[in-house]
Amino acid sequence: VKIGVPENYDGIFPWYLTKLQSLPSNYSDLVVTGDDEGIFGVDAQFLYALKPLDREKQPSYSLQVSFRLSVHHQSFNVEVCVIDKNDNVPTFIEESMRGSVQLGLLKIPFMQVEALDRDDRNSPHAELRFSLMEQTPRIPSSQMFSIDSVTGEVSLTEEASTLDPEMCGRYKLSVMVKDMAGRADAFFSTGIVTVEVTGNTWASPDPVRLQENLPGPYPIPISQVKWSGSQAEYGLEGEFPEMLFTISREGVIYLNAPLDRETQDQFQINIVVERPDGREIAKPVELRVMVGDANDNRPTFPQAQYHTVVKELAARTEILTVQAADNDDPKTDNVRIFYRLVGQIPESPRALFRVDRDSGVISVQADSMEGTAPQYTLTITAEDAKLNSSCTVVVTVQDENNNPPVFSQHEQYGPFHIPEDALVGTTVTAMLARDADVRGGDSWQVDYRLESGNEEEVFSLVTDKQTNELSLVLSKVLDFERESEYILVLSAQNPVALVRGRYGPASTATVSIYVDDVNEGPILSQSHYEATVREGEEPGRVIATIRGYDPDSHPIRYSLQGDTKKYFSIGKYSGELKTVQALDREENSTYTMEVIAVDGNSSLSASTLVTVHILDVNDNSPVLVGDYSWKYLCTPRLEDQALVLASRDSDGPQHGGRLNFSLRSDATVRRNWKLTPINDTHTNLSLNIPYLPPDVYTVPFTISDSSSPPRSTFINLPTVCPCNVRGNCKMAAKQLEGMPTIQSAVGILLGTFAVIVILIVVFVRLSYQNPKEPSKTNQERVPLKISI
Repeated sequence: VKIGVPENYDGIFPWYLTKLQSLPSNYSDLVVTGDDEGIFGVDAQFLYALKPLDREKQPSYSLQVSFRLSVHHQSFNVEVCVIDKNDNVPTFIEESMRGSVQLGLLKIPFMQVEALDRDDRNSPHAELRFSLMEQTPRIPSSQMFSIDSVTGEVSLTEEASTLDPEMCGRYKLSVMVKDMAGRADAFFSTGIVTVEVTGNTWASPDPVRLQENLPGPYPIPISQVKWSGSQAEYGLEGEFPEMLFTISREGVIYLNAPLDRETQDQFQINIVVERPDGREIAKPVELRVMVGDANDNRPTFPQAQYHTVVKELAARTEILTVQAADNDDPKTDNVRIFYRLVGQIPESPRALFRVDRDSGVISVQADSMEGTAPQYTLTITAEDAKLNSSCTVVVTVQDENNNPPVFSQHEQYGPFHIPEDALVGTTVTAMLARDADVRGGDSWQVDYRLESGNEEEVFSLVTDKQTNELSLVLSKVLDFERESEYILVLSAQNPVALVRGRYGPASTATVSIYVDDVNEGPILSQSHYEATVREGEEPGRVIATIRGYDPDSHPIRYSLQGDTKKYFSIGKYSGELKTVQALDREENSTYTMEVIAVDGNSSLSASTLVTVHILDVNDNSPVLVGDYSWKYLCTPRLEDQALVLASRDSDGPQHGGRLNFSLRSDATVRRNWKLTPINDTHTNLSLNIPYLPPDVYTVPFTISDSSSPPRSTFINLPTVCPCNVRGNCKMAAKQLEGMPTIQSAVGILLGTFAVIVILIVVFVRLSYQNPKEPSKTNQERVPLKISI
């Protein structure tokens, strides 16, 4: 059994603590033991105490309770835990609390005050809080120190930066400690802390100047720092290679490898001081290391090879400046550089170039570069006090235009003969003007021009840029009858200006060309003629005149080809085209033939096509197409029932394009019947009233074309009968007046069939003798299309 009992009970005794629930009902001889002071007892299953308990004296008691059960003895343990009360005042461990603080210390603890509370450490009764009550004296600030309320660590504040031992070397701090986590009803006590202010040797060391490439041995001590306060550890920070600088436990700073001023000429090293736990004690101090120069760098050119150009007529002129750089200290003589010309290829002639000893300016010192090599390679050295390097300079001598081009034949080329029928692109002759400048350059290239004699641009010039060779080429067709001789004046110049000399007679040439006469064929004025003639017009009218001429003034004869039916004729010498007979557009609307013009003195000829268009005349009446004798209309009238009537006009669209259907001007006809147009050639015929007695009717209507005046045809149509529900006529249609009987119809069909067979044989024979283009598709076979 485990029970808790508060300490310092001040009630009535005996103080019954708990009932022992684990006792059986038939026990006897109940005894409690383990209490040397006789504080506890047991009565009728109750455990009691005879006086108060003190947790600070004894926090717990272990008791044994024994009893008899029948003939056996049994026992169990009872643990009494004394519950703490806040009955102790916290006290400082030391009566005289002392500490010291060094100048430069950061806001970190420099000492710690400690206090003790005898109450239970695991309860709020012993939870201590520290506070700083007063600082004496209050100079130079009243808040120089602070204390951590939980740990009791004493630190400087931001205002302690003005701490000065000469102004005040000792401070007394009044501090308080409270239990119960500092509650208002807590116990407390106070104490005095004496703080001594001491000076410090922690300061930035003097700058150090080290020569680069020190011979060693390494490491070399270069400086030292010291924290004069508590135990400290040192470290180095800064932009330098790892382990180049190190610091010992004693604060000695070492250089561990040679320095290179050209890589880094100075170092800013921050020296850090820390406690053994890694907390920084004070602000870092700085060591400045400056690196002295040694002449360990040779002067170098930014590029190994330079290229420059000098004109061949240049005299005593600067052509290039070379500059070498030295990475040594510019404030020393180690960077003073001198230049020398040590080599020239080719070596001859000597003394062409020179280099300035101090500036590196390269110049031509000869009066002219004319006649020298096209290129020179110079070797230039740059030297300081003991080291040197070199570069090469390639000097290209640029040709200048000091020689004009001259023709090999200074005055006259030719005469050259060329036939007048020579093809365009024919080369008349090749020529060359030579130039003494360097081959391939602008000064050597030659531009040729035709100065006169080519005003009509009959000839053109083609130049080979690789050789400067000129070709005189024919650009237009020649005509002996127009021009039989050409005198051309050519000039040769360079594309760049002459810098010396001038263009004289030697740069000009004259070319004579004679055109040889060639017999030429006739020429027709048009490559294609078109003519029109109205159909049915009287023959013999001139419909076109073919015109031609012969360059050699020979007579021309005309003839026709392709007019197989001999509908046309042409005047042998006049070229007049006439009709021989009246033409029918419905038979053929277009005729195409060829007119041949022949030179009267030779077999030379020319030809042209002639197309004759036959203009339409309204000479055909429209006709109804198809058989309507078997068709009928139902009575009473069926909705949407109509007979489709088709018509055709053999004339062209101008006269027979749109056909008009109209009923006769009769009141009864217009009351009973209705015509509804579908398109240009079709219309619907339907009943105009709901009922018409069954019979064979005559419906008189007219089909007219659209010409003025119109041509018309008059037609009568057909049967009206009663119909069944499927729209089929229930009675035989009566024959229209004038319609044949069945017997006569059969006879007519047999006779017609025999005629058709005879006609087929005739047409087949004709087709082999005179084949022609197939006629247009009959209009009645074209599917019905409604115009929208």
